Amino acid sequence: MRKILFLFIFVMSAGMFSQSDQIALIPKPQSLELKKGTFKIDENITLYFEPEFEIAGNFLNDFLQNGAGFQLKKTSEKEADLIFKKDVSQPSEGYILVISNSKITIKASDASGAFYAVQTLRQLLPPQAEAKNPTKKQSFSIPQLTITDYPKFQYRGMHLDCARHFFDKEFVKKYIANLALLKMNYFHWHLTDDQGWRIEIKKYPELTSKGAFREETLIGHYNDTPQKFDGKRYGGFYTQEDIKEVVAFAAKHNVTIIPEIEMPGHAQAAISAYPELGCTGTQIPVATTWGVFEDIFCPKEETFTFLENVLSDVIPLFPSEYIHIGGDEAPKLQWKNCAHCQKLIKDKNLKDEHGLQSYFIQRIEKFVNSKGKKIIGWDEILEGGLAPNATVMSWRGMQGGIDAAKEKHDVIMTPTSHSYFDYYQSDNPDEPLAIGGFVPLKKVYSFNPIPKELNAEESKYILGAQANLWTEYIQNEKQVEYMVFPRILAMSEVTWSGPSENLEKDYPDFVTRVEAFMPRLDSLNINYANHLYELEGKILKEDGKVFYELTTPTKGKEICYSINNSETKVYLKPILIEESSKISANVFKNGEKVGREFSEEIMYHKGITAKISLNVSPNPAYAAGGKEALINGISGSDKRYGDKEWLGFWGDDLEITIDFGKEIEINSVNLRFYDAPGQWIHAPKEVIGFCYDLEGKKNTSSTKYFQNLQPNIKNVKIDLSIKNKPFKTKGLHIKVPNYGTIPEGQQGAGNKAWTFIDEIIIE
Repeated sequence: MRKILFLFIFVMSAGMFSQSDQIALIPKPQSLELKKGTFKIDENITLYFEPEFEIAGNFLNDFLQNGAGFQLKKTSEKEADLIFKKDVSQPSEGYILVISNSKITIKASDASGAFYAVQTLRQLLPPQAEAKNPTKKQSFSIPQLTITDYPKFQYRGMHLDCARHFFDKEFVKKYIANLALLKMNYFHWHLTDDQGWRIEIKKYPELTSKGAFREETLIGHYNDTPQKFDGKRYGGFYTQEDIKEVVAFAAKHNVTIIPEIEMPGHAQAAISAYPELGCTGTQIPVATTWGVFEDIFCPKEETFTFLENVLSDVIPLFPSEYIHIGGDEAPKLQWKNCAHCQKLIKDKNLKDEHGLQSYFIQRIEKFVNSKGKKIIGWDEILEGGLAPNATVMSWRGMQGGIDAAKEKHDVIMTPTSHSYFDYYQSDNPDEPLAIGGFVPLKKVYSFNPIPKELNAEESKYILGAQANLWTEYIQNEKQVEYMVFPRILAMSEVTWSGPSENLEKDYPDFVTRVEAFMPRLDSLNINYANHLYELEGKILKEDGKVFYELTTPTKGKEICYSINNSETKVYLKPILIEESSKISANVFKNGEKVGREFSEEIMYHKGITAKISLNVSPNPAYAAGGKEALINGISGSDKRYGDKEWLGFWGDDLEITIDFGKEIEINSVNLRFYDAPGQWIHAPKEVIGFCYDLEGKKNTSSTKYFQNLQPNIKNVKIDLSIKNKPFKTKGLHIKVPNYGTIPEGQQGAGNKAWTFIDEIIIE
């Protein structure tokens, strides 16, 4: 199947282009005018570039040497067949690429624009050009065209956590090279955390001799009971020479590296090496599990001296104007119990421990600024007052970014709802273990980094967006690539081409280009996730009837299905559902089954044809199925809350109203809640149900009894019958009070708890 795609792309590259959407460019250029004819690139082509465009010119020659077995000979501008020309009228990072029958001309105002023109030219070549060390010299035909292109956002970032799991410098370089292909310009390198310190600091050798290694690692999910460990020592770190090598490599790929040194929280690895940096002074191990830990840097003078010395080693290694200092998930319990911290709060006239964190961040910012750099921090740095010149990465949603932009601070949007690539990307039960959540390809593609709450002036402070890959559950390079690709293709398009203005029209075009792009990923030996041939099912309701719709993202495929083990049929229209049913289906391409087998069980209960309303909307990070997911007859996964059936509400008291449209008899209501305190998810302490008869008489039932039928799942049954007889009602109202603030000693202490609920079954 992939070989067929490969041949299709190669034939197109030989000159059979008929329309621009057949060219699998990602991200999509701002303007593309396709012309008749092709231009042949071979060893006879000559090259000219001005000194400013040396990185772009050398990259192109190295690429052709590796993929085609030749380099372009350099000559004068007048005689060259491929010309890089400076054009100050082009926007920063923008370019014009003109391919005629006689030459290729690239116009750009800066080195970045020229480099990105080369990446576009590279994508116009067939995927075989990506293969290394050809056995003989190759030649390629590319279409004649004119492309005018520039980025919508100046910050287009991708993150990699190397603290939870360590990845060697060669893989990091491959990761950076892949960013360059997609015109992403920032690599956020997460180098320190509770589970490992990964960067050599000359003055503090024990940061790497001790802090870079943990004695064992958690097996399975954090929520598994009992927790199990592998008993194997694990770790690694980058020497300063390694860092210099990676930074030099990134510069040749037009990528800026932003290092992250976490503070004041996520510091257990550092404190394990130097216990005096903590508030207790006691020896602690490098963390062997995930989550948030109480041991954080104590704001003593010796701690600030330590951090300034660390940053004095880090800053010269990275040319970036930014240093990321974390600032997230810093529990304040030890600060509350620390005499020094409490005295400091009083002496500095700070409001509380949040004010103390603001003091901590502002002090570090002054030092970083004195070295000619700026700080970036996660949105928690807003708490207690934002440091004057800080840039905010808004991860807990969009609100932190909105607040910062309104205060005229630069913002990088990276919300869990759209940009956390450690979340599940498919409903399939055989997906590799992930932290939770649900961020499929379409969700990433639908992202708009500029919130509607900001006006035009405030929107200027949104620098761009970034996708994050945290690696608690990602142990090797292949799994990194699986979680990143193809979702990074969507993020690159959002940040370069701009967010979609018509998702239902633009997404199919994007998916078509992703499908055509996959042979290039094969040539690059990238272990991408292929969910393009999967099926998605959806309940539709019309005139009191229930239908089941099947769709698959790519065009030109056939769907075959059976219902309740009936004879297999070709899917032509939504399937009528009149009873509890099991549907099985497959996708076929040219008569051959592709993708995975699909199955869905639908419970036909008394609420499935009703109307539903909520007093609050689910959090955007966990709203994939919308309110209808609660009465569509489909239950969420028993093992994870990362699918389109589970809805998540952060800190809200939920009220659900179900209107049956006519009087019916009901006996009970069954609800399911996810309960995973390690991830801030707590089932409610009680649930209250009300229903009304035609005269408005209310029947109420409250319950505090939850039955655990599966790990992390709490079931509740509300009995609404009267003397064992069903109650006649037209409507149902359910109150689900939020658990409240997470208590001290638990993960997420001091934060609002999450409520996760899936199907409401009415009997």
